[in-house]
Amino acid sequence: MSKAYERYQKRRLISSYFSVTLSISLVLFLLGVFGLILVNANKVTKLFKEQMTILVFLKDNAKQIEVDQLQKHLALADYTKNAQYVAKEDAAEQFNEDIGENFIEFLGYNPLLNSINVHLKASYVNNDSLKTIVADLEKKAYVQEVNYDKPMIGLINDNIQKIGFWLLIVSGVITVIVVLLIHSSIRLSIYSKRFTIKTMQLVGATKSFIRKPFIRKNMQLGFTGSLLAILALGGLVYFIHRSYPELKLHEEWLPLGILFASVLLIGLFISAISTYFATQRFLNLQTDDLYF
Repeated sequence: MSKAYERYQKRRLISSYFSVTLSISLVLFLLGVFGLILVNANKVTKLFKEQMTILVFLKDNAKQIEVDQLQKHLALADYTKNAQYVAKEDAAEQFNEDIGENFIEFLGYNPLLNSINVHLKASYVNNDSLKTIVADLEKKAYVQEVNYDKPMIGLINDNIQKIGFWLLIVSGVITVIVVLLIHSSIRLSIYSKRFTIKTMQLVGATKSFIRKPFIRKNMQLGFTGSLLAILALGGLVYFIHRSYPELKLHEEWLPLGILFASVLLIGLFISAISTYFATQRFLNLQTDDLYF
């Protein structure tokens, strides 16, 4: 009977440790995912902005030397990420593929113009900078017109500001949720040992002596849970890198290292603090109150 009870208690203890470790790893993984979003928010914003294109259409009578000079000028400009010349024949071929038929045969001529497609650096993707750039390009006699999606530019910048604000709000809420969930898991684990705590106190053990093994054990669980969360985050980073290599997550080892270290430290810190207050609560209870 005694051995069966001991086995039951051992299984119960292991189950308690497992649930605490799993809870810590899951909530820290959630926190880490959000941290990953924050770390790469600027990169994603930059990547998205740099997809916007200015189309510089050239007149048919533009000389090749003028086109070459303009392309070189655009390629070397501070605001340019890259500039690509697109001949009207290539543009027509691409348009034919898009619509699924040869529009030149229908019209009898190619109405498209030679152009230079300019991708801007992210810091210049705003309406004020674009107005200056467009005005400068339109002064050139061999430029027919300059087009870009003005409403989209304004929409992107407005939404980025809103998203940044809400990311800060959500990050605070998630941090509070993480703390509460880890604290609740540890508190429930210690609740099952409340009679052991009170027994040790009744036989003369000091509060610090009673707290130490609980803090040490839960910090070990916090460390294990943090490592599991870090491994899961590492797998997520690898998956994102394979799916979206343009984000170049593998090149950002320092921010990722700081994020992983933060997850580990947060797991240890919250585990220690939560254990301290949970054991302190039961140490301060009267014996009769332990049954409620």
